Formats: sequence, C-alpha cells, structure tokens
Amino acid sequence: MTQVKDSGPIVGYVQVDPEVIIEGDVATIECKSVYYKHVNQAIRTAFAGGVKTVKLMNVNGQRYIGTGISGKDLRIEVNGTAGQDMAMFMDGPTVEVFGNAQDGVGNTMNAGKVVIHGDAGDVLGYGMRGGKVFIKGDVGYRVGIHMKAYESLVPIMVCGGKSRDFFGEYMAGGLLVLLGMNSQFDGPLVGGYVGTGMHGGAIYLRGEVEPWQIGKECGIFTADEDDLKVLRPVIEEYCAAFDMDAEEVLSQPFTKLVPISHRPYGKLYTYV
Repeated sequence: MTQVKDSGPIVGYVQVDPEVIIEGDVATIECKSVYYKHVNQAIRTAFAGGVKTVKLMNVNGQRYIGTGISGKDLRIEVNGTAGQDMAMFMDGPTVEVFGNAQDGVGNTMNAGKVVIHGDAGDVLGYGMRGGKVFIKGDVGYRVGIHMKAYESLVPIMVCGGKSRDFFGEYMAGGLLVLLGMNSQFDGPLVGGYVGTGMHGGAIYLRGEVEPWQIGKECGIFTADEDDLKVLRPVIEEYCAAFDMDAEEVLSQPFTKLVPISHRPYGKLYTYV
C-alpha cells in the first residue's frame, strides 16, 4: 500500500496495482480502494494484451473509465458507481454500467455505446460527436450541451427519467430524447431553459411541456409519423438494453423541439 497525491492533498491509502484475473479474452479487475490512474492503466494493459471484455468490480467514483479507448469489438463492464468523464473521447467500445454514473459521461465521444442502468449527473454528452448514450434513470443539468453531428456521425442520447435545467443547451446536432418514465422524483419532466441557444439537431420529450420551459431559439411541435419513424428504432434499441416495452414508451405523444435559426444570436454581434 502507498499514499498517492493528485495535484492536492493525499487522497488515501490505495493499492497501486489492482488485482487482475484473465480468463480467455475476459479480464476482471478489482477496483476497491484502487486509485483511478491505476484502474485505467490496467484496462489499457488488458486490451493491449488481447482481452476483448474488461469487467470492473467495486467501482467507487474512479474517473475517466474508457477515456480515449478505440475499438468497436471492445467492451467495459462497470459494477458500481462510475466517476467523472466516463467514455470521454471514446471511439468505438461499449461501456455498460450496473449502477450510477457521475458527471461528464460521453464528453466529446466519437463513437461507441454507453448503457447506464441507474442515474447520471450533469453535463452528459458535452460536445458529443457520435455514438449512443442510454441512461435508464434521471439526469442532471446541462445534458446534451453542445452535442453536434457531422456527415454520417449523428450522436444519440436517450434519458429514461427526468432532467434538470438547460437540457439540450447550445445543441448543434444529433438526437436527444427524454422519457420521464424511470424517475425517482416528483415534479415536471424537465426543468427550464430547454434548448437555450439550440441551433441544430432535434429534442424529443415524451409528453407535454410548458412554453416557459423552452428556450426562445426552439420551435415546439407535436411529433408526427415521420418523427416516429426516426424515433422507433432508437427507442427499440434503448428498450432492449433495459428490458422495457417499446410500445409502451411510444404509446404517448412526444413533443419535438427544433431550432428556428442556425444563428440564434447573430443579431447580438456588430460587424464592421
């Protein structure tokens, strides 16, 4: 055991080298009391050695899990609570969390899939450029901020519970869905300032929202048959991940939000 410093005070006694058990192409890593840097190094070492699936046990807030890892055939299973910036810059793997996740999931993610069987925090999908993030429960503030799309890369995020303020803030592309079905909270489906500064992409909210909740940059519509053709395969994939009934999810009308301008703040600037 040793003491580890991370640009600040000692964070506790931690095991430098986590226990790793490899069986075939599966590596199981014990994360209890292990510093996040050593957890992530063990993940990379396992994949470099030919492992295809990494199972993380007793995760308790270790951050950056899956960050920058590439490979469509790679899988990370997280048992516990994932820390900040999970799947940041990730390009291809699948990450499945049997528990909750903290802030910043999918930060600037390129490709891959994240499935969270609990709740997640704030600033999810910040600058997300591709891939999918499925969350079963509630989410926090500024979810989907600055999501974007490029050519065939269209990021998708589906949140099964409720959201706080600034859902889809400054969204520039992609698909952002809020269901309000798996929530631990009373109150409205979503907070205020939904889609503030939005200039691309689409937001779908299961149910109705009040006009005061929506940013002035958004047009508010009821999803039609063409919208449901886009939504259905996404909802079906989401429901398959959580053993839910897609028909039940799609049985209620959805509110669709889209930007009314690609330059919502253009008039605020002076050009010489």
